[in-house]
Amino acid sequence: MSGAIKDQARTQYSIHPPSQFVCNQRNKLLPDWLFPVRSMLIVLQPCECDLHERSLLAERQKRKLRRQFLKFGYAIVAQIKHRGYAAALFDPRTGLPLLTRPGALRLDDVAVVQAALGYQVANSHGCSMILHPIWGRAVYPSTLVSSAEPAVVEQILRTMKD
Repeated sequence: MSGAIKDQARTQYSIHPPSQFVCNQRNKLLPDWLFPVRSMLIVLQPCECDLHERSLLAERQKRKLRRQFLKFGYAIVAQIKHRGYAAALFDPRTGLPLLTRPGALRLDDVAVVQAALGYQVANSHGCSMILHPIWGRAVYPSTLVSSAEPAVVEQILRTMKD
């Protein structure tokens, strides 16, 4: 169901219509896109440690979870494109799209999660972080946008899960 949080092997995802920010700033986020953004896929992965910590473990976790998201995200993008839609995967580390030329703006995954899911945010060391209702600050957010309707993305995720 669009907008509902789904748990897939502890990784949570939710699909939403695009935020007003993404709609209004599409040309600055994705300057080469000629399509409207119709859906956002938010992926939340639990961490083994609080990301507030500045530690070797926290940095290793961020790298590991980024790799996991990219593997998952590229597979979803391939399926979305196979169905004739466009998709953009945003690098959680930089906020820049990975499959198209970056624009003047970066996507803030924390702001996307806050706007779509209403989760609280904490600021620390100049960074914002999600306060997940179960995982606290031990959560790694990521975002993918698509020209496909949320129901199409949901269907793709269901078939990948099977």
